[in-house]
Amino acid sequence: MANEGEQSKVAEREEESRKVNVLVAVDESECSTYALHWALDNLRHCFSVSPLTIFTAQPAADYNYLYGVANPELIDSVREWQQKAVSEMFAKAKEICARRGVTAKTITANGDPKEAICEAVEKFNIDLLVLGNHGRGIIKRALLGSVSDYCVHHAKCPILVVRKPA
Repeated sequence: MANEGEQSKVAEREEESRKVNVLVAVDESECSTYALHWALDNLRHCFSVSPLTIFTAQPAADYNYLYGVANPELIDSVREWQQKAVSEMFAKAKEICARRGVTAKTITANGDPKEAICEAVEKFNIDLLVLGNHGRGIIKRALLGSVSDYCVHHAKCPILVVRKPA
């Protein structure tokens, strides 16, 4: 018969084996909010063992203008505005999670969102990446690029692309 210490170790190993690190990438779109809701509704079992990771990436701002580089006050103002927008977006996302009893942690990165998401997947050992889909047509997707399409081809984990119903 196993003693309590051995039983505890077995229970810990079983819990670790059920642990699924899920990352939901968000921006300020309805599509990403819908993807977050979808993940909370359909992947609830994943969040009983490990917290949900909510991730956003802020594209690097170009502070060069036609007539030269922006002044430092303008640059600081833009950075403050970006930080405030990210804080508000994360607060909204964490509130959505809290209403469902899910613990969430937030991570932000600077850079091209599609590349930053793929880097975060590797850095934080993500097991499942959840993305919203803007539903752009083939021409817009070709011109603008698609974060979800890029991640499907480059992220080192399974990806779930959630499309908001029309």
